[in-house]
Amino acid sequence: MIDNVLSVDHNCKKNKVYFGVTILDVCVFTGQMTDLLYTEKELVQSLRDYIKAEESKLAAVKSWANKLDALTRVSTSDPEGYLAHPVNAYKLMKRLNTEWSELESLVLQNPSDGFISNMSVHRQYFPDEEDQTGAAKALMRLQDTYHLDSEAFSKGMLPGVHSNAVLTVDDCFDMGKTAYNDADYYHAVLWFQQALKQLDDGEEAAVSKADILDYLSYSVYQMGDLPRAIELTLSALTDPNHQRAGGNLRYFEQLLMKQLKESNQDYQPPSEEPIQLGTYTRPKDHLPERETYEALCRGEGLQLTEARRSRLFCRYHDGKRSPRLLLKPIKEEDEWDSPHIVRYLNILSDQEIEKIKELAKPRLARATVRDPKTGVLTTAPYRVSKSAWLEGEDDPVIDRVNQRIQDITGLTVETAELLQVANYGVGGQYEPHFDFSRKDEPDAFKRLGTGNRMATFLNYMSDVEAGGATVFPDFGASIWPRKGTAVFWYNLFRSGEGDYRTRHAACPVLVGSKWVSNKWIHERGQEFRRPCGLTEVD
Repeated sequence: MIDNVLSVDHNCKKNKVYFGVTILDVCVFTGQMTDLLYTEKELVQSLRDYIKAEESKLAAVKSWANKLDALTRVSTSDPEGYLAHPVNAYKLMKRLNTEWSELESLVLQNPSDGFISNMSVHRQYFPDEEDQTGAAKALMRLQDTYHLDSEAFSKGMLPGVHSNAVLTVDDCFDMGKTAYNDADYYHAVLWFQQALKQLDDGEEAAVSKADILDYLSYSVYQMGDLPRAIELTLSALTDPNHQRAGGNLRYFEQLLMKQLKESNQDYQPPSEEPIQLGTYTRPKDHLPERETYEALCRGEGLQLTEARRSRLFCRYHDGKRSPRLLLKPIKEEDEWDSPHIVRYLNILSDQEIEKIKELAKPRLARATVRDPKTGVLTTAPYRVSKSAWLEGEDDPVIDRVNQRIQDITGLTVETAELLQVANYGVGGQYEPHFDFSRKDEPDAFKRLGTGNRMATFLNYMSDVEAGGATVFPDFGASIWPRKGTAVFWYNLFRSGEGDYRTRHAACPVLVGSKWVSNKWIHERGQEFRRPCGLTEVD
């Protein structure tokens, strides 16, 4: 469920693709974000060293100034009498020739050189404007998916999480600007409104109220709410230095008059209620099942009725009497009846998980998808994760995992793709997609020569504090990550026809870091392991 081909994209900025979850979408990798925290800690220490050196330099200069101040008071009170003494005359020559030069050298010393040098070394790994934009859009994606208003984010109030992480007025304004610059006026309104609320509550900020009102009013206008846009612009006019507001007000008023005249309606004053999540309708996008998908991510809209639940069981599974499972069968739980989705317990040990992550981390790169129009591998805003591919020769643990998957499923992994490891950081997701290739893309796996993707075996290698479910919008199932377990389903019917019900998604990670590994099992070699059925949908 993670990529469409056996490949990765290496266009990400090397060694600095760590978070970014943007519509341009840089990469998401919590491990590299952790590295940045330690980099920042090192820079703080370097900054303190610089401050200490600067203070030491200033103390030396102050000592010189105090000594020379006392000396010049004496010398200038009776210059001729002072210079009459040969020692004083000598010391004056010495001071002006030598000691003032030493003082000049001291003043010209730059204790910041070490700090600047350290900064230069690390700057190549720093986030850039694109990364910051990506992080902002990740918060907006989470805001939409989990129905969180801007105030919840601003105060760090996420589901099940107590945190001191807060957003200031300026942070909220910058969030709004990110959306505004992308013509995303829906989110711009929410964040400018939150910035205004915090400013009105007395929080200090660099941004002015008039600037917030200016951006907010235009964003509200773009959402089609002219009466409120006019009221907000009138509020901005209280700042005499804000010249643009006057022009905007005249434009909005003329536009409103025209609209009322054309529709033959009376003027309706704007609502006095603050703008909140739900005040305006979120614009439609490319995903037809958007609402269903996001509801399942929140744990809503599940279709697991009592009748359906009664058909789900748990059992011990020996992989059709596999010799490696006879004495220690696997615990198997039904997650869904049709299509049949099962979860296997205790598939990976903690030691195996850590080894797989250790092997994957140096190879992680932005996950790609195949453009259905061009066939070219590319990154996409609907898939935000980092992935790596591991083969049996990399380490014995990969061989063991591959063998285990074969024993459990009864399917050969000789023709399967390599084990793919993926990391979804905060906001990481993969919107609804199919793992198998459809009839309109017959060449998707042609170069592999192993047929279509018959089945998906997905290992969960971490628990996730909030979010990150695997959901199936077609039939309303949500499967939540549980470390050490795996889920398995068939993407194709026995006839080889695709099971379109298996369209699924990886929900955005709200809190935490989601690690998974998966094996895509292909058709070739399964002819006697999973014989054809009598109908297309057997």
